[in-house]
Amino acid sequence: MPLNRRKFLGRAAATGAGVAIVGGAAGSAEAAGHGGGRGPGRPPRRYAFTVMGTTDLHGNVFNWDYFTDREFDDKDHNDVGLAKISTLVNAVRKEKGRRNTLLIDAGDTIQGTQLSYYYAKVDPITARRGPVHPMAQAMNKIGYDAAALGNHEFNYGIPVLRKFEEQCDFPLLGANALDAKTLRPAFAPYSMHRLRTPCGRDVRVAVLGLTNPGIALWDKLNVQGKMVFPGLEEQAAKWVPKLRSMGADVVLVSAHSGSSGTSSYGDQLPYVENAAGLVAEQVPGIDAILVGHAHTEIPEYFVENKQTGKKVLLSEPLKWGQRLTLFDFELVWAQGRWTVEKASSRVLNSNTVAEDPRITRMLGDEHKKVVAYVNQVIGTSTTAMTTAEAAWQDEPLIDLINLVQTETVKAALAGGEYAALPVLSQASCFSRTAKVPAGRITIRDAAGLYPFENTLEARLLTGAQLKEYLEYSAKYYVRTPAGAPVDPAKLTNAEGTPDYNYDVVSGLTYEVDVAKQKGARIVNLAFEGKPVDPKAQFVFAVNNYRASGGGAFPHIAGARQLWANSEEIRNTIITWVRAKGTVDPKEFASVGWKLTREGEPVF
Repeated sequence: MPLNRRKFLGRAAATGAGVAIVGGAAGSAEAAGHGGGRGPGRPPRRYAFTVMGTTDLHGNVFNWDYFTDREFDDKDHNDVGLAKISTLVNAVRKEKGRRNTLLIDAGDTIQGTQLSYYYAKVDPITARRGPVHPMAQAMNKIGYDAAALGNHEFNYGIPVLRKFEEQCDFPLLGANALDAKTLRPAFAPYSMHRLRTPCGRDVRVAVLGLTNPGIALWDKLNVQGKMVFPGLEEQAAKWVPKLRSMGADVVLVSAHSGSSGTSSYGDQLPYVENAAGLVAEQVPGIDAILVGHAHTEIPEYFVENKQTGKKVLLSEPLKWGQRLTLFDFELVWAQGRWTVEKASSRVLNSNTVAEDPRITRMLGDEHKKVVAYVNQVIGTSTTAMTTAEAAWQDEPLIDLINLVQTETVKAALAGGEYAALPVLSQASCFSRTAKVPAGRITIRDAAGLYPFENTLEARLLTGAQLKEYLEYSAKYYVRTPAGAPVDPAKLTNAEGTPDYNYDVVSGLTYEVDVAKQKGARIVNLAFEGKPVDPKAQFVFAVNNYRASGGGAFPHIAGARQLWANSEEIRNTIITWVRAKGTVDPKEFASVGWKLTREGEPVF
């Protein structure tokens, strides 16, 4: 699909390329001359306003878990969804005054729940006379002023994203999402908002949107040759001075990038994935950054800019609409301009309020359609299975994912050059709450095993490369000496490694010795009962996120691609269950790997 910039350019035409004017009515610069000054003995003019922020909404409108078919809940009793956020926003606007607030988002909006999947794939918004995306409807109703692009915005392809953009009443911002041919912004880089003050010139607030460079890897099939994604620091350094020269009194960055300065794609891109802190540190002229992507909670955090010494305010609200960030700015009029005198931030918890009935009523029909869809029966299971302990021991449900992937790749390569090679498969425990009941299996049961829209590939690896791959994966475990007590709750996620970045590999047998230091934990690695030959070749069934460098696993991104599929692995699992009819773990479950210490099993 050609990169259609008409909407962005049309919005920017009156003020120059790259400018989107939204918000309240503009005031004249002359007004500051007779309303903003102060005579002898008069106190300085002041104005305060609040910017509210969300991030990583991931398709959550209702406080509902479509995979469990019940109201959302977790161990901390968080709530989720835009309907809850709407209630919080309404309360803040009532307290502060609607004209003294803005509402922005930091990306990852249209992927993550079965609600968002349904309107991308089952009843797609791109169809002729297709529906309006529920996230667009809800965010329009709530009154968002701007939203940055997240990496998951690209999961369903550029046509779906462009249609979503068209349906939104606010701009989608991405200063570092560039047209691959022209290297000009493919989306609005920023938006400019005017807040009317009672004492002179309006306050001009610029929101610069930055997204994640990892899109180039993670959604390579969707963006290659169409868009490029340079680093956040580089593009912020380009745009922030422009925004200041255009008269921005306050510059906010909405960045779909964490604050840690780390990357999960290793050296495959010359950019940092979690760069929000680096942007604050390296680029002068920024007042605050709404942080996204990392799924962590940062109520208030200050980073000192190296050039100016100024403290830049950062905040990240928790994912899925669990929190709402409030940036409070206090401005003073001095020397003919507004200056930020004080900035602070905090987060509000959405579990303290009820859902806004305006949102739930508006999207009630869409919700019912999706609930009916996910509860369709596709097969039966002879026994109940769960992933509750899959992070530390081999479980049948992970074996099921690997079985489906292995069979799919074998069928795809049948009769070809690589048909005789053994096929191995990787899978992760994406959710520790996934389960398949004994008896009827529904779409939501199968989809719950694989909540991401990953697709399947086949890559060629050697035995030596697989050993290094597994060693890298095993860093997930906290080193635990032999004889020391083992608490499963404290054994995993070493170095902050998320569950989805711990891979197990089927088709091999091996032990992970958690008493050993990382890099030397894989012992007794065997194929068909014999030690793995380092030079032997294997076909590796792997998801596109991992194959594209996600998690920075060694060798896989540079390995020869033998085959790739455009169908989501989740749908492949659903199709497999439908065709099989009955799922019996006795037919596929085995203990291919286990945790040990000096040869003794941990569990």
